[in-house]
Amino acid sequence: MVSLPNGYVLRVGPPSVASYVHLREASGMSPKTHQQAMAGINGAWAAAHILHGPTGETVAMGRVIGDGGWYFHIIDMAVLPDHQRRGLGDTILTWLLDRIRQDAPPNAFVSLMADPPGRSLYQRHGFKDRSPRNVGMSRLLER
Repeated sequence: MVSLPNGYVLRVGPPSVASYVHLREASGMSPKTHQQAMAGINGAWAAAHILHGPTGETVAMGRVIGDGGWYFHIIDMAVLPDHQRRGLGDTILTWLLDRIRQDAPPNAFVSLMADPPGRSLYQRHGFKDRSPRNVGMSRLLER
């Protein structure tokens, strides 16, 4: 069960394309184009975002991509700077993990890439640094 501070509302599903693009950039993540956002946000296995009731602004989001069988990857965890330190990231992550527990088969494998600002949040939810046994790797494919 998730709880939010007064004035915030959790919405199931991804934010709008404009909100997604804004949230990524304003929270310090790599910017994405509207075209990238349109192609990606509805392709998640699960998604949630949080609205600030008084303004109607989307202030937090998170998504899960995966195969629906055993592998799930948490992505796009972002909270606008003016709304951080209020438990919004914790609420989104709790909701995503609860959704995996509810709808995935037993023993689901959940992974994520943790930037320094989010590491303590993920550790509180049981995520562990797996290095040196496992090392996260990535690559950008350039044209």
